[in-house]
Amino acid sequence: MTQPPGPGPTLPEELLLLALDPQRGKPYCRNRFLEYALAGAALAELELQGRITGQRDEIQVVDPLEPPDPLLAALMPSLPAPAKGGRGSGASAKSWVRRAARQVGGMYLESLVRQGILRRETRRFLGLVPYHRHPVASKDVAEQARWRYTAAAQAGFPDPRGRALAALVAAAGLTRHAGDGRADRGAMRRLIRESWPALAVQRNIRRDRANQAGN
Repeated sequence: MTQPPGPGPTLPEELLLLALDPQRGKPYCRNRFLEYALAGAALAELELQGRITGQRDEIQVVDPLEPPDPLLAALMPSLPAPAKGGRGSGASAKSWVRRAARQVGGMYLESLVRQGILRRETRRFLGLVPYHRHPVASKDVAEQARWRYTAAAQAGFPDPRGRALAALVAAAGLTRHAGDGRADRGAMRRLIRESWPALAVQRNIRRDRANQAGN
């Protein structure tokens, strides 16, 4: 299988295609957990592009120039501006992921619908409350995303992009659905620990689960 020409998909786009059941259009995890993961994927993509860094849950912008990708460019103003000397005041990655999750999730769903990769189906719960499903419209693109992930998994995620995606997949609890069902849990936990965006996602998911358990 050959990959499409031109720039490849961003991490949030790859993650979204892995996270959705292609026929039913329903996430394999909770909607809110997927939104956290997509926000984390946007941070990971910006880091891979050299725009930001993260240490000890603190985001630092190192290159404030607008990224070519319009969705990433739209998120840059919500990050801390660099201070003199190239260092910013920093912002909590965990807090940013929580705050930006819904916006980021909506942006990337809308983008893939607009590109014709997903289609939007509106349904009604009990015939009254509307909700959306997003089944795959472009099967080739979705299959390529899954093929790339499976190939990277079989090779042990040798490159930074593959490791970042795998860490986010694991943080959201999507590993067995993404084409890596035999993955070693210890290895996936190590990938999460090595990726500050994935850690921010995992911490928000754990907070939600703890809150739900306490209610």
